[in-house]
Amino acid sequence: MLNLPSLPQRSSPQASPTLVNNLPFLLKLPLQFKARIITIMPKVLRPSLRLLPFKVQKSMLLLTLSSVFQEALNEDGFEFLQNKWLKITITDLTLTWWLSFDGNKLVMASTEEMLDNNNKEDVSFSATGDDLLLIAGRKQDPDTLFFQRRLKIEGDTELGLAVKNLIDAIDTEQLPSSVHALVNYSANFLQTTRDELLNKALTP
Repeated sequence: MLNLPSLPQRSSPQASPTLVNNLPFLLKLPLQFKARIITIMPKVLRPSLRLLPFKVQKSMLLLTLSSVFQEALNEDGFEFLQNKWLKITITDLTLTWWLSFDGNKLVMASTEEMLDNNNKEDVSFSATGDDLLLIAGRKQDPDTLFFQRRLKIEGDTELGLAVKNLIDAIDTEQLPSSVHALVNYSANFLQTTRDELLNKALTP
């Protein structure tokens, strides 16, 4: 196990109230504008997120995971990752992290830390940011995405099943209300836009 420092206590992430309040307006935009938004968002976010120092990424991700998996953490739901590593890849944002469980807390490692300690992942999980958003917003079922190969879990079979069960247990209601609202509105915007585009394509 890596000798990683404990996560310092920080306030939970908050979403801008102005942003959250303006989200319903996006649903009223013409379809071509909504389609453009969901197409360009990964391209806009990719360079910004990759420029974030790993320490900042780590702090944000661990705080978010500790919130959405609060019940699992309280009930030792991450014990299967004790001395094991889960590789998480968000494919369209080209982001990769390694997650493990040490005693009673989640720990996270960078690519460099994994290489320096000659560690490798025992199980890997990958999906696009859009599909992860749809899962978090309860607009898509993980099983459906798994069978469509939009959500990929590879490696140890038993660990992979445990990872899928954790994904099923995501609870965004544990996030601050503004962040929870942002996730729900964003997922609804994305799914609604995709549905409208599909219906348009199927209409003679």
